[in-house]
Amino acid sequence: MRAKSIKGNSTEEIKTALENALADDYLPTLAIVFISIKQDRKAISTLLAQHSIDVMGATSSGEFIDGHQSEGEITLMLLDINKSDYQILAEDIGERDVRDASEQMANSALQKFSNPAFILLSTLFSATGKMMPGETLIENFENVLGANINIFGGMAGDDISFTGTYVFTKDFETDYGMVALVLNEDKIGLRGTAISGWKPIGISKKITKSKDNLVYTIDEKPALEMYLRYLGEDQSSAEDQVKFFNSIGIHYPIQIERANRDPKMCATIGYDPKEKAMIFESEVPEGSAFRFSTPPDFDIVETVVDSASTLKKETGEQAEALLIFSCAGRLSALGPLAQQENEGLAGVWGAPMAGFYSYGEFGKSHSGRHEFHSTTCSWVALKEK
Repeated sequence: MRAKSIKGNSTEEIKTALENALADDYLPTLAIVFISIKQDRKAISTLLAQHSIDVMGATSSGEFIDGHQSEGEITLMLLDINKSDYQILAEDIGERDVRDASEQMANSALQKFSNPAFILLSTLFSATGKMMPGETLIENFENVLGANINIFGGMAGDDISFTGTYVFTKDFETDYGMVALVLNEDKIGLRGTAISGWKPIGISKKITKSKDNLVYTIDEKPALEMYLRYLGEDQSSAEDQVKFFNSIGIHYPIQIERANRDPKMCATIGYDPKEKAMIFESEVPEGSAFRFSTPPDFDIVETVVDSASTLKKETGEQAEALLIFSCAGRLSALGPLAQQENEGLAGVWGAPMAGFYSYGEFGKSHSGRHEFHSTTCSWVALKEK
């Protein structure tokens, strides 16, 4: 497998970068595209199709390749995988049940390969606000394919505009659905992990009132008041609390405790003044115990990069391409350290890299399970066997 990662700030720049990539008789069969909603997705897909290159992609909240990070641009990972070793699947869920759609995709993969692995891209919310339940997706893939299935990927972004997220192929697009690159794992090896690096702080607290992704009270006190206390702020009135919360550009995740599993990282994404509840990016079950996270520092980056170094050393594996799905919340919390993290992973594997800042991540946790994550960096190294 040969891989090349390219970037551009317009369709014309991508056209030039692609022509340069093809100049040495390089013939990629597949492009994985991470693209700002400000850019022309259809034009990029058409350009790639003119070169007989298959396409799968997602809108982003920042994108990156080796040595470059951008917001509002386009990045591509080009791969020359044998067409018999992969398949691109797409599901527009619409009014269907998410379980039916995910199980159908899983069964379609099994019809193609006896040992499939997935690079999965899904939407987070539609233009009308319909939310994608990431945990349900993974659970249903496991129901069909078993708990050892390899699934890495992320949820599409929208440049933090919260107007709608999209995934697409060369002739398909949806704001409520998913696309998957299904790989024949008998021919293409995958090594990766999903790790947050965040350290827990303080004693366990309890979600005493919640509904779906809305949290009303923590330890029987207003959730926003408790969250601001954790940040060291003690605003006098509810109005001041909301005003201060809305002025913060950085929000740290909570770590929901789970039996025999790694904690579930879950970040707040807003406050609902009508409901008087904090809004989290995924469901927070009432009665959950959790701990807050320490403020971010370089230890987070070291933890992520060291985990990759350890895995490479233990397995003796090499890589021909590296994909990274990093939560948009990491970029806001870590700042320049987020790019250092991505470059550190690329340095470990020494392979062309591409990725994007996502609204949720899929990948293998420390416990060995493939799960839906938040505020996490999920990466996967690919190599032909």
